[in-house]
Amino acid sequence: MTRLSLFNSPLLLGFDHFERALDRISKASSDGYPPYNIEQTDDNKLKITLAVAGFSTDDLHVSVEDNQLIIHGKQEDDEARTYHHRGIAARQFQRSFVLAEGIEVTSASLDNGLLHIDLFRPEVENQTRTIDIKSGSAADTAPESEVSVVDVLQDREAS
Repeated sequence: MTRLSLFNSPLLLGFDHFERALDRISKASSDGYPPYNIEQTDDNKLKITLAVAGFSTDDLHVSVEDNQLIIHGKQEDDEARTYHHRGIAARQFQRSFVLAEGIEVTSASLDNGLLHIDLFRPEVENQTRTIDIKSGSAADTAPESEVSVVDVLQDREAS
């Protein structure tokens, strides 16, 4: 069976990483635990806040893998305790967020049962580069020209 792709147009070259990101999002857990907020704290800054009451810093793990922010929490049951009623379960969770290219996790902190994760989204610079067009047999015999970072920066400053 052939898989139907959103990005199968011949005009969309190199967008396979978007398709992988969409696959990760669709496979993400639909569990609502723990609840979270995402707020924009500045033009280029975001903050994710998760309600993780009862978890300590040793119970939580935050990592970034392949543009995916993964927050994992695991509490150990204390077998020495005897409960008459147990309404607060020691449960584990994994919450993940797909990050756009270039977004950086700058810090994570735990305060009063809230895990705060700060993100930075750098400004995207538009890049324009002119490609020389060679004609006829000159294209076959001419050596390939190398474009250096300095050339690109000089072109950008000139325009």
